[in-house]
Amino acid sequence: MTHPSTSTPLIEMRNIEKYYGRIHALRNVNLTIGKGEIVGLLGDNGAGKSTLIKVLSGAVPYTSGSIHIAGKEVMLNSTNDAIDAGIETIYQDSALVSQLSIARNLFLGREITKGPFNKMDLEHMNEVAADLLKRVGISKNIPPSTPIGSLSGGERQAVAIARAMYFDSELIILDEPTNNLGVAETQGVLQFVRDAKAQGHSCIFIAHNIHHVFQVVDRMVVMRRGEIAADDLTPDTSSILDVENIITGDHLAA
Repeated sequence: MTHPSTSTPLIEMRNIEKYYGRIHALRNVNLTIGKGEIVGLLGDNGAGKSTLIKVLSGAVPYTSGSIHIAGKEVMLNSTNDAIDAGIETIYQDSALVSQLSIARNLFLGREITKGPFNKMDLEHMNEVAADLLKRVGISKNIPPSTPIGSLSGGERQAVAIARAMYFDSELIILDEPTNNLGVAETQGVLQFVRDAKAQGHSCIFIAHNIHHVFQVVDRMVVMRRGEIAADDLTPDTSSILDVENIITGDHLAA
């Protein structure tokens, strides 16, 4: 199946194969993401979602195939290559430094500086951090100087999402972003995805909670056993039960 597109996709993965030794983790995967498109990536554990995302984020090399961004083939040999290409990935356990403050984590490696000696502008970083925390649904007043290690799991996840919000990436990959989040934090994440789309960004939204996916995506891609089982499902044309049946393979027995 090929998702129809009238223009060059932002992301195009062609015939991607990935082997871990004898394990065939990805099998001839073809995936396109349009500019400003929100795509839900679904599938059971072991379906290949994590491997696909690691390939696209430059974390692991693929065995064969090609990746194109805005029509141009790219080599993503590292996560820095992916970031430089405009791909930001937020993993379930995003790498945050426990001892550093919220603001320092938000700008880790990309600090705001001022003056002729490029001194770190902590005041500006704290102001930006405070605004971003509100945008991702953290309603209580947590000072941006608070060490990450003192936050809850949900709050840490929200900080990682806030980081991607600030650095305007072309494609933001959200890996289980609503796991372990409270209601307000979850709504903040979903609103962030809507805002990202409104600003022209693309997102891949990976989640086990299909109800959350249905609230924000344009299209859903389902993986099974390292392959794309469906790539043209939409909230308007498919029910949650339809999607669950494809995830489990029950539709094949029907």
